[in-house]
Amino acid sequence: MIRWRKGEVLGIRRDWPGAVELEVSVEDGTRCRALAYPPLVGRPEPGDAVLLNTTALAMGLGTGGYAMVVAIPDRLPQDPTGPGHLVKARYTPLQATVLGADEQGSPYHDLLRDAEHVAGMPVVVADLHSALAPILCGLYADRPDTKVAYVMTDGGALPAWFSMTCARLREIDWLCGVVTAGQAFGGDVETVTVHTALLAARHVLGADVAIVAQGPGNLGTGTRWGFSGVSAGEAVNAAATLKGRPVAALRVSEGDRRERHLGVSHHSMTAYGRVALAPAEVVVPALPGDFGERVRWQAEDLGARHILVHVPVDGLYEALKESPVKLSTMGRGLDDDLAYFLTSAAAGRHTATLLA
Repeated sequence: MIRWRKGEVLGIRRDWPGAVELEVSVEDGTRCRALAYPPLVGRPEPGDAVLLNTTALAMGLGTGGYAMVVAIPDRLPQDPTGPGHLVKARYTPLQATVLGADEQGSPYHDLLRDAEHVAGMPVVVADLHSALAPILCGLYADRPDTKVAYVMTDGGALPAWFSMTCARLREIDWLCGVVTAGQAFGGDVETVTVHTALLAARHVLGADVAIVAQGPGNLGTGTRWGFSGVSAGEAVNAAATLKGRPVAALRVSEGDRRERHLGVSHHSMTAYGRVALAPAEVVVPALPGDFGERVRWQAEDLGARHILVHVPVDGLYEALKESPVKLSTMGRGLDDDLAYFLTSAAAGRHTATLLA
């Protein structure tokens, strides 16, 4: 469950929109990194006493390797003001109210109440948050003026503020907005479901393309069904239901030591092959050599339900090298697992052709 500790803020390491990284002294005499979300707890300052959740540290989680600031007990933030009746992280100690784009008090309520579809908008679906940036690299290499919205599902991190990638991509206008769906929160637009998130991406943000993926910190148990990326198949169904054009980005790895993730990951095979009931355009990268042949052979199993689109990867490495954010997946960088990033970029490249 939760490991509680008291601490004192020693200093601020860095910050980005929605988050502050701190150096904290814990009551047992140790020091650690801690993360606070000022919209939830206020902004900590050096000398503040803080209440910490140290569970992620104790478990050695890579993505979430912070102590989390639960409260600044001696300096509580002011009560929120303004509209917003949508509760996220419901019935947890940190449940928060936000203004949902689709709720009755929203200026977009009437628009979303009557919206039926996304008018053929391409919807790129990926398993991992780390696919977001390389998909954009492949897309913008061919169509730099495209408006892209990111729909963040709640399979990983709940606060969108956790993602430095999202903050940077918003800053440089590589994303026209972040839509947080389900229990996820902290996006530019808040929604109840992936369906309303896609509708909001199209009709509120005016996106030409939506990319759907969970936030950082996916969960997997090494079983066929026990991983948070199952939601990728459900996102394909949502996109098709709303008359979008689903594009499935495969999770491919040449650097993962686990057999179930080598080549086309079992996550993709289950999410797209078993969960997705609607057809999608599955992008198969034209990777070289025996490994590329393995990927093409594995992807053939998805051809009975989906449309396999073979996409060349020439020039995509150069596009990925110019990424405005650090590329990393499971601790591996661009040159450590090039196949992963090329595959995601190929999905972006194919999506660009759908906008011509």
